[in-house]
Amino acid sequence: MDDAVSNARLRQADTGSGVESPVSAVSWPAIFAGAFVMAAATLVLLALGSGIGLAMVSPWPGSGASLTTFGIVTAIGLIVVQWLSAGLGGYVTGRLRTKWTNVHTHEVFFRDTANGLLAWALATVVGAFMLGSATSAAIGTGVHAAATVAGGAAQGAAGAAATAGAFDPRGYDIDTLFRPTQPNATAASTDVRGEATRILAKGLAAGDVPAADRTYLAQLVAAHTGLSEPDAQRRVDDVIASEKTAAADAKKAADTARKAATALSIFTALSMVIGAFCASVAAALGGRQRDEPAY
Repeated sequence: MDDAVSNARLRQADTGSGVESPVSAVSWPAIFAGAFVMAAATLVLLALGSGIGLAMVSPWPGSGASLTTFGIVTAIGLIVVQWLSAGLGGYVTGRLRTKWTNVHTHEVFFRDTANGLLAWALATVVGAFMLGSATSAAIGTGVHAAATVAGGAAQGAAGAAATAGAFDPRGYDIDTLFRPTQPNATAASTDVRGEATRILAKGLAAGDVPAADRTYLAQLVAAHTGLSEPDAQRRVDDVIASEKTAAADAKKAADTARKAATALSIFTALSMVIGAFCASVAAALGGRQRDEPAY
């Protein structure tokens, strides 16, 4: 008999009177307050982290923290920033919301966690709107720089074209049409430098300078410097080896920049997930303390 009465009361409580509660489960004032606190705390912590990061690095080679150490510290810093700011904002959200009456404890817990998550999402969107342009510009600059360095590595010798004119890929083919069988020293120095630049750029872009071009470069150097052809050939080989080493170093730097940008993106996403979790848990904690009876 008692079980039947209890089941009837439960069914009556579930169905209710069919009238929706006028109080929303979303406490927007508390959410906005928590989001602003979260955004402000994030700015303060980012400023502090930037100061620490600038103190770690050094413009002088061999000084300051290594790239690996700096990357690890940056990743940890992103997680700590999200952890502290999201926790603070979520707790404020939970404490400032109004008390729900006639609501099951599990439903209260769910609403608090949802409000904390909404506060984190709002702060994230506002922060992305304010800082997104700067962040995207930084990432875009890194990607563009990596692509530029990779492209420049394939044409390492083209850097000398700044004094001999911009490198024209078709210039090499035109030079071969009028290449003399025996170079002489009567040609202008700028013309010789420009032709040598185009030969090196064309060869290094393909991976190496062909033997015929090496021989012609040695003849050019011998004609304009007075060196013997064997000495001129050694000088040409040394310059080509130096340019290839520089190209390999540039490619390595570009690959390192790409990996660093990838790691930064992954750790940023991970820190944001941790922030969402911290905001939800802190809001539930704040809401539970808000509902504690007064003594």
